[in-house]
Amino acid sequence: MAERCAFLDRAPGEVRAVVMLDGSPERLLIWREDDITPRLGARYAARVEAVSERMGLARLELGGPGGALRLRGLAAAPHVGERLQVEVVAEPVREKPAALRLSGLAPGSTPGLLSAAPTVEQQLTDLGFKLWTTGDEARELADAAQAAAIAAEHVRPDGVTLTVQPTRALTAVDVDLAETGGSVSVSRANLSALAEAARLLRLKALGGLVAIDLIGFPKNDSRLQAAARDAFAPDGPEVVIAPVSRFGVMELAKPHLRQPLHEQLVDKDGQLNARTAAQAVVRALERQGRFDPGSRLVAVCPPEVAVLAAPWVAHLGPRFSVRVKLGAGRSPPDICTL
Repeated sequence: MAERCAFLDRAPGEVRAVVMLDGSPERLLIWREDDITPRLGARYAARVEAVSERMGLARLELGGPGGALRLRGLAAAPHVGERLQVEVVAEPVREKPAALRLSGLAPGSTPGLLSAAPTVEQQLTDLGFKLWTTGDEARELADAAQAAAIAAEHVRPDGVTLTVQPTRALTAVDVDLAETGGSVSVSRANLSALAEAARLLRLKALGGLVAIDLIGFPKNDSRLQAAARDAFAPDGPEVVIAPVSRFGVMELAKPHLRQPLHEQLVDKDGQLNARTAAQAVVRALERQGRFDPGSRLVAVCPPEVAVLAAPWVAHLGPRFSVRVKLGAGRSPPDICTL
């Protein structure tokens, strides 16, 4: 039986929660104090900016990044300038705006946040956790989960390798088996790969259309279908799993709810974005400060990281600071003693 446990890591400017499944990260939840992205469950006062009957969508102003409201199912299409109350039902993905659900009218209201999305702690509670672990172990696991969330290749001890590549159209999962060093059969490797793929997709917050290229050309049999149903059961009953094709590819569709973590954590070139690097600076200074409690510590950062890190570093106390250095790398941060 699968065993899950939760961990919570707090730092100035950011809270991260990790759900571990049988010793491997299954979910990574991140909250940042300066984040203005429309998050799942948040409620907004909105103004209709444009209506497209052809696309079946209305574009709404939310007081920051906008969102889209489906017209299907509404009693009447809204008109431009109308003020509404809406709830975020899916976060933005691949440059597409957040998906919204109409919850009422808001005559005369100014577009903006009415109630925030559930906190990380509330999300853990909604997942069924009553207790979670904090402290150094939580931070180490959150760091490891974050690294796994943005990695493409994932190697299992049994020699099975999964490469996860999100694209604009779908997420491709390629499954390989090492020619040497493993004793697992192709059949068992494919079965275990489905469970691993489901875990990784939850960790990375990837939804939509998924194509899993299994090892060889397996026939579509009851074992593969049962393994897929079990693996993706935590994603809800809306998951649709197609039979394995004659080319050995299993296609499925799973609900898109949260912004993929690679879009939140890295730039388009695959490097840590400035905000993620700034948060790493805060954690590195905090960690070094515990090992060296009597020293003044400074993190040497490129300008775009220093400006974002400075407010959160100030929360650590007067002996912590940042220094700008042109050409400095974003990761790992360089910590110096004054």
